[in-house]
Amino acid sequence: MLMVLESMASEAAVPDRTKLDQLLIAVAHGDREAFGTLYQCTRSAVYSLTLSYLHHGEDAQDVTQDAFVRIWENAPQYQSRGTPMAWILTIAKNLALMRLRERGREQDLEDEEWDAIPAQAPSVTSEDRALLQDALAQLSQRERQVVLLHAVTGLKHREIAQVLDVPLATILSQYRRALKKLNVRLKGEENG
Repeated sequence: MLMVLESMASEAAVPDRTKLDQLLIAVAHGDREAFGTLYQCTRSAVYSLTLSYLHHGEDAQDVTQDAFVRIWENAPQYQSRGTPMAWILTIAKNLALMRLRERGREQDLEDEEWDAIPAQAPSVTSEDRALLQDALAQLSQRERQVVLLHAVTGLKHREIAQVLDVPLATILSQYRRALKKLNVRLKGEENG
């Protein structure tokens, strides 16, 4: 199971900070091709984050699109002092939270929506996805967010703390707890 998460992280890896920084600067100057590249590189990370908040695939898709509109509009205000991916995900998070406030509801994730989270990594089999879905369901919402942000986007723990606006120590604790739960679940599957 942990190998599945690792393969997802390597296949869905977001470009390095310098590349994202260059893309955002080009987008700030109206470069549509750079915007297309930025979208291709970061869309699964943005979708995963919005889905982890909204628990509804269509809402997450809408908010993901809205986030990229905001990124296009706000790129001229981007300053390359922080982490570009954190800047992008903060926009997505804020829009997801606004959507939650507007709707005043949360829904359970449907199976096909969980299947979309691994970013369609070709090395992840349908059996692995089913096992991953079952194991992730055992985690709290925040633990799931931390694990998926780390696995799907490749964000470092300090970046996840910044995006989720949670202390780094809390993120590290939640990540370790989630990995323990995933390991227990996996060992239970092997013995069963």
